[in-house]
Amino acid sequence: MNADFKKTLWATADKLRANMDAAEYKHLVLGLIFLKYVSDTFAARRAEVAARLTDPNDGYYYGEAGPEDLAAELDDRDYYREANVFWVPQGARWETLRNLAKRPDIGKHIDDSLALIESENPKLKGILDKRYARTQLPDGKLGELVDLVSTIGFGDTPDAASDMLGQVYEYFLGMFANAEGKRGGQFYTPASIVKTLVAVLDPHTGKVYDPCCGSGGMFVQSKKFIESHGGKKDDVSIYGQESNPTTWRLAAMNLAIRGIDFNLGREPADTFVRNQHPDLRADFILANPPFNISDWWHPSLEGDARWVYGDPPHGNANTAWLQHMLHHLKPTGRAGIVLANGSMSSSQNNEGQIRAAMVDADVVEVMIALPGQLFFNTQIPACLWFLAKSKKRKGEVLFIDARKLATMISRVQGELTDEVIDRIATTVAAWRGGPQTGASITIYEDHPGFCRSVPLAEIAQHGHVLTPGRYVGAEAVEDDDEAFADKIVKLTEKLGEQMAKGAELDAVIRAKLGGLGYEF
Repeated sequence: MNADFKKTLWATADKLRANMDAAEYKHLVLGLIFLKYVSDTFAARRAEVAARLTDPNDGYYYGEAGPEDLAAELDDRDYYREANVFWVPQGARWETLRNLAKRPDIGKHIDDSLALIESENPKLKGILDKRYARTQLPDGKLGELVDLVSTIGFGDTPDAASDMLGQVYEYFLGMFANAEGKRGGQFYTPASIVKTLVAVLDPHTGKVYDPCCGSGGMFVQSKKFIESHGGKKDDVSIYGQESNPTTWRLAAMNLAIRGIDFNLGREPADTFVRNQHPDLRADFILANPPFNISDWWHPSLEGDARWVYGDPPHGNANTAWLQHMLHHLKPTGRAGIVLANGSMSSSQNNEGQIRAAMVDADVVEVMIALPGQLFFNTQIPACLWFLAKSKKRKGEVLFIDARKLATMISRVQGELTDEVIDRIATTVAAWRGGPQTGASITIYEDHPGFCRSVPLAEIAQHGHVLTPGRYVGAEAVEDDDEAFADKIVKLTEKLGEQMAKGAELDAVIRAKLGGLGYEF
């Protein structure tokens, strides 16, 4: 989709927001995009089936059926179910809503449409947010929003509709996270961080799990990664959990738009206290849990089977998240987790002992220090932990320092480019001994200032601190072959010239201000 169109669409939608809080408005806009999606994919599938029913060369061909027979056949839900397309009743179709957009009770009609769709599709039961009738938008704005969403291109096939609306949904998720600032980070992990996690984990088949899945970005990126490497989205099963009810709905809609089958648990719930997948053992785990949360503990967690490496401190959940992931990992699985930098070095309460136990058990595979300013919600420096129960390279941890590798995309926001992500992912793949065909790095080597493979004994000597900068050292500086004595003379002369020039400028400024009566 044209990037300018998405920007224009966002600018118009944001203008219609008037004074409504972005956190509230987000649910109105994303809910309408979802409604447009289910209606578009339904219409595209209906048109496809109608064409095939009258094609003598197609398996669907319905002989000499008359118009009434064909109309009845088109209402057979099985045609839509087999294509993973939601059934949309007549009264809930987008064209019906668009014709009602100017009516003052359009909000009620939207809520009724969502209820109708839920009643016909058990998979969506309890997911769609019916808040349009009580919205606080000024009169007419909701109808204008319906008109705006109507401009999002209609796909000729279910796949085209899914792709187009999926792009808009993802773009708007990111823009809302930016608009919400600190709160936005609770449901959205910046794309370049998700891409890095996915590229290093390299998921292809099996069960993928995110125990704090936000709006489902990890799953969407996993699907893209699999398809870009020749696989199919159905090669993986998706399991997630999210405690925030509205974010849980965003995730379900995000995955449904992509045609991704999912299991987000029966309801939104706290991962530690009400684990929705207690028996799950996943092939891949990706997560960006909230940093340093202090109010997570509950007495029922005392002696929990997940705390294999030590009881997590009640005042910080970082080591609880790490142990939760390891508990749910298959013996051959891998996990990638985003955490605050403090998790790599903190010795408060029991954190240092837990980290040491994990290192000594050889379940820490790769540590990556991230640049600052990647997140919408925090400037806290962050890192990536990669865990594995059966490492290919035992007795060593790979450290990567990516702190200087960000590209600024705005005054306050940076990202890792695809080239940087590829460098990181291919370095890890080469270190594991399994580089991909055509990879830019095929044989692993330490690079001062960027990466180094470190034996566990050396990590123990450093008190089990896992900060990459401590191990990778400084980047080598190219030697210009100039003698030190000659260089220092030259630099001293240059400094003297600059100081003299500075004194001249000070005198000029003093004289100018004196001329204006401001002597000092």
